[in-house]
Amino acid sequence: MNRLQSFGNYSFSHKSIMDDQFNVLKVNIYGNDYPIRGNTDVEYIRKVAKYVDSKMKEVYGDVPSDSHLKIAILAALNITDELFRERSVSTDQKEDNISGKIAELTELLDEKLKYYNLD
Repeated sequence: MNRLQSFGNYSFSHKSIMDDQFNVLKVNIYGNDYPIRGNTDVEYIRKVAKYVDSKMKEVYGDVPSDSHLKIAILAALNITDELFRERSVSTDQKEDNISGKIAELTELLDEKLKYYNLD
């Protein structure tokens, strides 16, 4: 029986599924091996898995627990918090860039209007 659960661009199964569209890689996260299928580069999958593993170990260091589920949930919350904060910073930077461009264009337009005595 092949059990498969999907999460965005990644999935894992208890059987290795060979498919030309997916790279399959066994990764170790928090002491457990998982065969991961992803439609991206194998090195990227490794990097993502290593990051999840490191976040789980970090959570365990802060809040020791025998529950892998609790560790995984806290790690997921921390990763999601990082994502939301990064998105917020990115949005703020975009707004700042747009405001800067508007100011530059306004200044340029004012100069041209003065040059042609159209102000």
